[in-house]
Amino acid sequence: MPQKRRIAILGATGSIGQQALDVVSRHRDMFQVELLTANENAEQLAKDAIAFDANAAVICNPAKYDALSSALQGSTVKAFAGMPSVERLVEGDNIDIVLTAMVGFSGMLPTTAAVKAGKTIALANKETLVAGGDFIINLAKKHNAHILPVDSEHSAIFQCLLGATGNKISKIHLTGSGGPFRTWEREDIAKATAAQALKHPNWAMGAKITIDSSTLMNKGFEMIEASWLFGMAPKDIEVVIHPESVIHSMIEFEDGAVLAQMASPDMRQPIQFALCFPQRPPLNAKKLNFSQLGKMTFEAPDMQKFPCLALAYKAAEQGGNISCAMNAANEVAVASFLAGKIGFYDIPALISKAMDTVSFVKNPGLDELLATHEETMARTRERIENGSIN
Repeated sequence: MPQKRRIAILGATGSIGQQALDVVSRHRDMFQVELLTANENAEQLAKDAIAFDANAAVICNPAKYDALSSALQGSTVKAFAGMPSVERLVEGDNIDIVLTAMVGFSGMLPTTAAVKAGKTIALANKETLVAGGDFIINLAKKHNAHILPVDSEHSAIFQCLLGATGNKISKIHLTGSGGPFRTWEREDIAKATAAQALKHPNWAMGAKITIDSSTLMNKGFEMIEASWLFGMAPKDIEVVIHPESVIHSMIEFEDGAVLAQMASPDMRQPIQFALCFPQRPPLNAKKLNFSQLGKMTFEAPDMQKFPCLALAYKAAEQGGNISCAMNAANEVAVASFLAGKIGFYDIPALISKAMDTVSFVKNPGLDELLATHEETMARTRERIENGSIN
């Protein structure tokens, strides 16, 4: 019998983490859960750690440690608290694959630790490559760590590349649904509420990524992530709006031929592909019925209505720590929008100001990335508090 893949799921109580556990539950013969982490939800973390017979569970908020420890009493699961515990445990010899599903820049330190330990990274935390792509990719090469994409779009590109048989590609077509405001007029989008932005037409995701999808910032993040993952210049990655979310992305060859990966919108498919690669075990996902599918539509993104996408291309072209500043400002802006403190178009305004004012670092290492992140978050919060957004 093949040896089980020993996995760590960072961000186990979030949307991606819960769907990953669903995949694991259907293939218990393939996986052994060694480590689960969460930021705040100690109760769910303990419940899952016991159900999957995990070796350890870490609650990143130390204030929640007593709740986790109490919930794990009588089990064999070891309880830990704090991000340093996550960083230390992902380096362990008992872990083969680390699924990074933490939200935002919080994934940087544990991903760095796992990469240094030469682990296989199932990457669902796109912000790590957005903020520090050059740093992470070079670190992975140095330590022979393999990065497998979990985002549906990057998984699609990866799957298409497997069929390229080494032939050079000339372009990546990165698809996106367009979010909930695709057909809205700009003046109406300006008045959009967080509740409206959270109503994604096709995907069930966490709050931050859903807001990022409504601004198309998420598509900008994905463009930058694709650039680092697949060694493509940003100018050769074209975003195309595809409302049906059936084609998850495409690659184009120099002779004009295009390969596409298609599936019903179900995040468990790319999660399972990353965790099981190169195998494709069964999955109880909805299968495509082409006779009932009807038409598929495509259109160019409107960067006037969704300026965050244009800002992402600008950040990618500028390089250095600009993308890190962009990501940090976006984290603060999205949290403020969700809290009702700012309007929809204040998000790109804050991001633009952060990109224009950050102290530029051409080749940032980890310390410079951490400093850029903290500095930008503090300045962006100050701008919101002082009302100096525009």
